[in-house]
Amino acid sequence: MKKYLILAFAALLSSCATIAPPAKSGTVDHVVMFWQKNPGNQQDRKKITDAIERLRVIEGVHFLDYGTAVPSERPVVDDSFDIALLVRFKDVNALHAYEADPRHMKEVNEVLLPLTKKVQVYDFTR
Repeated sequence: MKKYLILAFAALLSSCATIAPPAKSGTVDHVVMFWQKNPGNQQDRKKITDAIERLRVIEGVHFLDYGTAVPSERPVVDDSFDIALLVRFKDVNALHAYEADPRHMKEVNEVLLPLTKKVQVYDFTR
């Protein structure tokens, strides 16, 4: 009986470990979609992702991740972008400070905008 309780408890713990906690109230998620001027160009993609990596150190960034589109046949899914970026901030003031940070502006003006034909941004708060 004790063996089964231990196994049941272990199963419960392992299932709990996969539940992601919700963002705290007031946090802001900054979602940016990039369409490359030269879609599929791996050198340009590397330059873009390197620039994104350099944004990680800006004060106020709580979470930063990026990736490429997952191909989908579903009509509600837009998989036309090349790279997506997600950045989480403590609040709207942290987002605004990030947007005005000279390091952010440098990457936007010197790398991101020159290599992309379209950029779409979605900001939302919890």
